[in-house]
Amino acid sequence: MTGTPARTLDAEKLFAARLQAARARPYLATALFALHVVESRRVPTMAVDRHWRCYVSPAFVAGIPVEELAGVWVHEVSHLLRDHHGRSDRVAAERGLAGPGERLRMNIAADLEINDDVYGDGLVRPGGAVEPGDLGLPEGELMEDYLRLFRLGPHTQDLAWLDCGSGADGLDRDWDLGPDGAYGLSEQERDAVRFRVAQGITARPGSVPKGWRRWAEEAFHPPQPWRELLGAAVRSAASGPGAGEDYTYGRPARRSAGLPGVVLPSLRRRPPRVAVVVDTSGSVSDAELGSALLEVAAIVRAVGGRRDLVSVVSCDAAARVVQPLCRAEGIALVGGGGTDLRQGFARALRTEPRPDVVVVLTDGQTPWPEARPACRTVVGLFPRERRPSRNEDDPGYVPDRPPDWARVVTIG
Repeated sequence: MTGTPARTLDAEKLFAARLQAARARPYLATALFALHVVESRRVPTMAVDRHWRCYVSPAFVAGIPVEELAGVWVHEVSHLLRDHHGRSDRVAAERGLAGPGERLRMNIAADLEINDDVYGDGLVRPGGAVEPGDLGLPEGELMEDYLRLFRLGPHTQDLAWLDCGSGADGLDRDWDLGPDGAYGLSEQERDAVRFRVAQGITARPGSVPKGWRRWAEEAFHPPQPWRELLGAAVRSAASGPGAGEDYTYGRPARRSAGLPGVVLPSLRRRPPRVAVVVDTSGSVSDAELGSALLEVAAIVRAVGGRRDLVSVVSCDAAARVVQPLCRAEGIALVGGGGTDLRQGFARALRTEPRPDVVVVLTDGQTPWPEARPACRTVVGLFPRERRPSRNEDDPGYVPDRPPDWARVVTIG
């Protein structure tokens, strides 16, 4: 007997689908044509690695219409543009997630982030593509948020086949060519592709889905050294002794074994809460307020993506209402008068539950609390040139630096 001959890859069909994808989403064309195709019979469908190689199953290409195959092209390149592999690695390290089950969950969460608004307008949804509504989840969230909203179970058992490759969840596959294999893009080349795509998106904002517009905005503001310092300062403050700690009887302390009949509580760690006080006085420019919103997003990432743990207070001479954080771009920063951040500190510390860390974003032209707050404090300072004037009404006046009890990071 002779076996069934191996199916050969229909390259003409595959590349026709890529062309159709580029016509439907022209702002993604640079990324689509940057992918190098690797034929592989070990891949269930199509998958990508972090080096921008696209592994393709000949049987899958043969069994799917060109219109749906175009949607798969866009889906796979979206994983790479949105850095799902790097984000998955960071989430796994921060939350202690390990094993193929957790990586499958990350792949599903990454798919949910992409699929909620990528199809339509000339791009057909491929069969089997999972969307948030399929799991009873809200649209418009990020991968990190979806990871908290579902667990693997009966409602996800039909997704066990899902495998978009290491470019989606960060876990290397045995079919990957690796960093030293042929046709991979260097880190500089990958950054250049992302920048070109972001340029294309901002050039036509009216025809681009909201998720891609959000991504392009962040792509044009990559992490800078001062932002990394701010994030490190927040993480350090939040992880210090006493921050985010509480006692629980749900898990008795080990010392209870030495005290028969006595149950002692153990100390557990809970997620830290952060209150951000934004200086909205007249001396802070609109550009700096826009930068402050970007810092709020960076602070959310520093606490593991938990927007529910971050609240924002806008403050000039008076503190405004505390706003729970839904989206950084939706925060109304109200002010424009004089500056007294003591009011902002007082308002932030009255927040319930009380914050573990207070972050202040300011130009520093303010009186500071005389007493050290009952929680850790990080101050992000907008830079000012020092002038000899000691008149606080002088726009160029720069007072002394914040108190010694605050961790200070210069922004910009």
